[in-house]
Amino acid sequence: MAGSEAGMTVPADWPRMSMAAVRGALTAPGQPFEMDQVTIDGIATRVWKNAPANLTQLIALSRTHGDRLATIHEDQRVTYEAQYRAIATLAAELRAMGVAKGDRVALAMRNMPEWPVAFFAIVATGAICVPLNAWWSPQELAFGVNDSGARVLIVDRQRHDRLDGDYRAMPGLEAVLVARARVPLSGICRRLEDAIGDCSGYASLPEVALPAVEILPDDAATIFYTSGTTGRPKGALGTHRNLSTNILSAAYVAARSYLRRGEMPPEPEPKVGLLVIPFFHVTACSASLMGALAGGTTLVLMRKWDAGEALALIERERVQVTGGVPTIAWQLLEHPDREKYDLSSLEVVQYGGAPSAPDLVKRIFDVFGALPGNGWGMTETMATVTQHVGEDYLARPTSCGAPVPVADLKIMADDGVTERPVGEVGELWARGPMIVRGYWNAPEETAKTFVDGWVRTGDLARLDEEGFCTIVDRAKDIIIRGGENIYSIEVEDVLYAHPSVTDAALVGVPDPALGEVPAAVVHLCPGCEASEAELQAFVRARLAAFKVPVAVRFSDTVLPRNANGKILKSELRQMFAAPGKA
Repeated sequence: MAGSEAGMTVPADWPRMSMAAVRGALTAPGQPFEMDQVTIDGIATRVWKNAPANLTQLIALSRTHGDRLATIHEDQRVTYEAQYRAIATLAAELRAMGVAKGDRVALAMRNMPEWPVAFFAIVATGAICVPLNAWWSPQELAFGVNDSGARVLIVDRQRHDRLDGDYRAMPGLEAVLVARARVPLSGICRRLEDAIGDCSGYASLPEVALPAVEILPDDAATIFYTSGTTGRPKGALGTHRNLSTNILSAAYVAARSYLRRGEMPPEPEPKVGLLVIPFFHVTACSASLMGALAGGTTLVLMRKWDAGEALALIERERVQVTGGVPTIAWQLLEHPDREKYDLSSLEVVQYGGAPSAPDLVKRIFDVFGALPGNGWGMTETMATVTQHVGEDYLARPTSCGAPVPVADLKIMADDGVTERPVGEVGELWARGPMIVRGYWNAPEETAKTFVDGWVRTGDLARLDEEGFCTIVDRAKDIIIRGGENIYSIEVEDVLYAHPSVTDAALVGVPDPALGEVPAAVVHLCPGCEASEAELQAFVRARLAAFKVPVAVRFSDTVLPRNANGKILKSELRQMFAAPGKA
């Protein structure tokens, strides 16, 4: 029922303001997007002057939204005042449990009202929150807890059940808080509700002050794990400034889009957003949740992604903003029941995290009447570095946008010293106040990736004259399945552990819905046997389900390699090409 038959086109006089003119107007002294310069780890860095100094300030700010809904999850509705009371109560409980500044507290649960409560309670104590991928296997969850040195773990019932209530593989844990547990708990485990009650009763909690802890902007706040080419997950150490930067970065891009089309930006107003990305990703936690608390956005949460249910939620809750990864947009567009729903409330459908087809940009506007948006970031940048929306995106549908004013990009040659000129392809480097401090307890990996304030992204890209960035390939051996990162060597190591496998490689193959999916090629030892289903089950027992190869091909010989011994994955991908396209 939503849409525009005329379709979205770029006006002939577009843009009405240059990028430089927009930046000058929005960042001028006294303006909301005014910048300052501070020194971070010895590096002079531009920052948003008006960003919250720490997340405790953001929590206090969120309380001013009062009775506006903070989260909607099925029949559960939590106001900002109620959420604030739960955050403050849990923070006090954590302090009473001995959690102090710099301690690590792990958090593993699906999207539910308890997630933001737990996250902000942890950081309000000055502790470091370690959001763990809720899809991880028990072994992977144990790694995250042990590597971070978490003293406390907060989980939902599903994660507790997955671990079978057995935390002996995490010897450093002193306490486990379980949300919505259905069975009696014992040992180090107790119900989260014993501390803060059920989310339906948050509004009735007594008023408790937030902990009086000195928290500086560049104090550590989070450890988000991201896999590396070694196959060992690395914890990106984020700061309070990293997270608060996203608030003004997103707002700046929205204001920029109005000026580019010759209109004055309206006064900010609270929105209703359908959040379909897991909170344990920086895109949801940093790029979405931080701005939601600052602006009073209502986040509609889903237990799991279902396009049909999402359409119903958009209609019922009058959702204005949604997105996540391109897969989400495609599934909404192509759902057979789409026309049965009133989707006229949609204003923006934005995404990132995976390649998208240029045709998707125009279809979002033509079908939904909503502005398309795209951006680029990574765990090491705590999400947003580049972003664009509306006409800018339509004019450059293969670009991920221009950097926000507090960020810098450059394209570097293979030597890591020579900067390539405009239009040439090289490795993308980024810097700014959103760049994390480095990797947790991994000094060698940190030294290789972070150089004088810059992060070496491993992505191959080019910049145009106005600074718009286009990612052309990934230098890192990574597969992005619907926004979920799969690092090949991690899966290959599991395949090699199978007694029949002597050679293995994982490649990404195109998928119309997910962008790409993992597929494996293996060579078996002489006289050994293994079926596709057996190898898939072998991986599934050791890694998260999204990492399991969707197909396995068998090679009669060892896999092809170049002179340096590197497997020629470009040749292996041909084994999965459609007939006539090899």
